[in-house]
Amino acid sequence: MSHSPLSSAQAARASVAARLDEIRRDAGITGLELATRCGWHKSKSSRIARGKTLPSDADIRAWCAACGASEQAADLIAASRTAESMYVLWKQAHRDGMRRVHEKTVPLYQRTRNFRVYASNLVPGMLQTADYARGLLRSITDFQYTPDDVEQAVQARLERSRVVREGHHRFALLIEEAVLRYRVCDKEAMAGQLGHLLAVMAQPNVSLGVIPFEARRTVWPLEAFYAFDDGQVAVETLTAEINLTSPGEIRTYLRAFAELSRMALHGAPARDRITQAIDLLR
Repeated sequence: MSHSPLSSAQAARASVAARLDEIRRDAGITGLELATRCGWHKSKSSRIARGKTLPSDADIRAWCAACGASEQAADLIAASRTAESMYVLWKQAHRDGMRRVHEKTVPLYQRTRNFRVYASNLVPGMLQTADYARGLLRSITDFQYTPDDVEQAVQARLERSRVVREGHHRFALLIEEAVLRYRVCDKEAMAGQLGHLLAVMAQPNVSLGVIPFEARRTVWPLEAFYAFDDGQVAVETLTAEINLTSPGEIRTYLRAFAELSRMALHGAPARDRITQAIDLLR
């Protein structure tokens, strides 16, 4: 890929900052004078202008008012909100626990008709069993020092996953073969999870591909990403979720998905790899 999803989020924030600074220059005032008019510490306007601090809605209104450009505030607030939603730190998203994150995304899952999901490290969330999800979310809670609402988050994840069984949704999912071996829960729970993959593969609305260890790579292993129709791609990193809505970037991810799909095993060969992973647990 020509540039990372993180660079796109940074570019969106930088664009808002540059526009605000342009408004200040057009007004013919210094950053210090702007801070004084807004009642801020003298360094705040500089941090915002350099993209170091993402302005709040109130900051943008105050900035525009101080520069005699209040009519531009609404558009800038919209652009700033878009930039903020592109890069969401897990620490921030999980500050009250993980249940709300799952509940918040239910409308997105319900309105999406075609899901395309690639996972290099974990079973995709919508295919996780309760025990597998419990093991994973417990690890996340301990690692991130997230408020402990694991049981509520597990139930919220299962509720969100009802879209796999209900409604008119189609799922094309790709996992690296390593996902079948990674132990994020105990042996019994892992065997149950792999058995669930075999069961869900039988559904007519689900296509599950396994990219084998020996596949000739035309696309290298990537971080997990979820494509919701053709309108949004969510990329998951260790520290944040990056949401992309740029048509060009979405096309790049969908092209990568198509290449990964060509490398994957489907049908009986994919089921054989899952069965082999179950056998290794015995």
